[in-house]
Amino acid sequence: MAERSFAREVEDLRLGDGEEFRGEGILAITKALLQSGVSYVGGYQGSPISHLMDVLADAKDVLDELGVNFQSSASEATAAAMLSASVMYPLRGAVAWKSTVGTNVASDALANLASGGVTGGAMVIVGEDYGEGSSIMQERTHAFAMKSQMWLLDPRPDHTCIVDLIEKGFQLSEASNTPVMLEVRVRSCHMHGSFIAKDNVKPSFTLQDALNNPKRDLSRIVLPPAAYVQEQEKIKIRMPAAVDFIKDNKLNEWMGPQENAKTGIIIQGGMYNNVIRALQYLGLSDAYGTLKLPIYCMNVTYPVIDTEVAEFCAGKDAVLMVEEGQPEYLEQAINTVLRRRDINTRVSGKDVLPMGGDYTAQVLMEGIRTFLEKFDPPMLGNRPPLPDARPVLDLPEVKRLREVVPPRPSGLCTGCPERPIFASMKLVEEELGEHHVSADIGCHLFSILPPFNIGATTMGFGLGPASTSAFNVKADKKSIAVMGDGGFWHNGLTSGIGNAVFNKHDGVFIIVDNFYSSATGGQDILSSRAQNKNRQTNNSITKAVEGIGVKWVRQIDRTYDVTKMRDTLREALTSTGEGPKVIVASSECMLNKQRRVKPLVNKAIKSGERVVKERYGVDEDVCTGDHACIRLSGCPSLSVKELDDPLRDDPVAAIDNSCVACGNCGEVAEAAVLCPSFFRADVIHNPTRWDMFKAKISMAVIAFLQRRRAMRRVQVAAVPA
Repeated sequence: MAERSFAREVEDLRLGDGEEFRGEGILAITKALLQSGVSYVGGYQGSPISHLMDVLADAKDVLDELGVNFQSSASEATAAAMLSASVMYPLRGAVAWKSTVGTNVASDALANLASGGVTGGAMVIVGEDYGEGSSIMQERTHAFAMKSQMWLLDPRPDHTCIVDLIEKGFQLSEASNTPVMLEVRVRSCHMHGSFIAKDNVKPSFTLQDALNNPKRDLSRIVLPPAAYVQEQEKIKIRMPAAVDFIKDNKLNEWMGPQENAKTGIIIQGGMYNNVIRALQYLGLSDAYGTLKLPIYCMNVTYPVIDTEVAEFCAGKDAVLMVEEGQPEYLEQAINTVLRRRDINTRVSGKDVLPMGGDYTAQVLMEGIRTFLEKFDPPMLGNRPPLPDARPVLDLPEVKRLREVVPPRPSGLCTGCPERPIFASMKLVEEELGEHHVSADIGCHLFSILPPFNIGATTMGFGLGPASTSAFNVKADKKSIAVMGDGGFWHNGLTSGIGNAVFNKHDGVFIIVDNFYSSATGGQDILSSRAQNKNRQTNNSITKAVEGIGVKWVRQIDRTYDVTKMRDTLREALTSTGEGPKVIVASSECMLNKQRRVKPLVNKAIKSGERVVKERYGVDEDVCTGDHACIRLSGCPSLSVKELDDPLRDDPVAAIDNSCVACGNCGEVAEAAVLCPSFFRADVIHNPTRWDMFKAKISMAVIAFLQRRRAMRRVQVAAVPA
């Protein structure tokens, strides 16, 4: 396995009552689950949840000791369906994934789960990948919580608060017979902190107990007429029970001076740290949250506790709702609460804060200042100078940097085995013209950007092949779909390839098999080549597609063979046979390979073993400077450099020290018939005497040839014109 290892950190999961737990947010979340007595945990990797899955995988021994069943799920829908174990039985379970895309995949299962309700506590931990650094469309989990009526917890980014809210979340779920969602942002997952631990709890009712004593309750199954009763139960029983629990346990927090305040701020729990930083700049708080104005911190953002909101707002001229993203669900809800009670407090929010985008400290500082200038100017005091980067960014010398330093879009890693696939596609494009290409979620999506500029759409994980289904018509050209091995096993086998077989779709489908779920951190999947003692790996993608009826299949076991890739793709695009043409292009993810190989190589070198490391280079005397190699490769290790030769104006290609010797640049050069300037050099560590002797002879021969070439140049220059 190549994902990040938490083997050392997971030992802290055994800490007992009263001991201090220190570590990353995802470790705190795992510890909270164990302290809550969960029976099972599942999930699907995706930022910022990937490391949580890695922690759970590394904590197998700890989980086994407690009788906790951990499943690395095939998809988010698979994970959500696990929670059905909590419907009939008093079993606590938790699942995790990236939101909102993962929540969308799981939506069918969640709708059924929320409608029927649960007996044991059921928790969905979602990584809220919104705002700065997000890799997906800008949407919020809040809509899903409201749609299915699941309670949404948004804990203040503090280890103690997060751990406490997870424990209380299970109790809330059981008290209201409703699944609970807990959202953690990227910063919360990876922040470091501490909390006072409790003992881990073994489930009092086990999975074995459930299997040995099966139970059926028709009122919990989503079928008419039960479904109509469940809708009423949500409104009349579950919601009031949840509201009472939230109030009684004070899950939402009141902070700062509450008496005689003209204004106040209502915040989502996850916004707390940035709001405090903004208030610190405005002179209204210190770094520890000692406030000069009141805050109502909503660690539970759904349901809204009407009585608490009304009490906080009563007597104030105005409140500011700090709610990241759009639409302004909470701002609308608070306005409704106040208007129904004839409370005349003004509600400000998206009028002074951006409708969308990441609420950084800078953005919040400006929004809060505008709010206070309008409703409570004395709070701002003598208006200390505030930090603002814009004047520096507007300086002429800084602006000139934009002309010199090019933008750096996301791209494939050095040596990525997917790069030669797209180089081959560009070579075929030169022969056969452009084709419609549907992309997919994963590393290969970077092919849409320069230098490849391949791909027209991306519709979802594993949906690359399905998104070409409308083009199942006779035409001069075929459609092309690109999908990764992770997407293939997640969704693509049935929705893409199976659908193409069923409908006799005469398109070309490229499945990029790089041995891992690489984009999410290198987790093992069904087709991984690793020997995983806890999972069954080494399942063939080729056999899988043949098993559902694909007749035309080509397996390429080394994507770096650009010539073979090009010829196979050309064959697929020009084939006259009926049905899908599937190319499975396999090579190990270079990043994961380096993580696996580098420690072994370094250990061998330190121990004195003879180790040969390959390096590639460009002969600057041969390179013509046309840079076609860069346009067809795009490898980060390929760059350019200026020559001192006054007769050569164009910079030549150069390879820097980040090269991992994948050989792609040379392969592309050969397949495209570019130039012979690429060479391979072997760097020998701990050379033998024979190596030293050969090197001495080689250097002598090279020196002789160089002297002879120099003498000939002198002789030519001496000949009169």
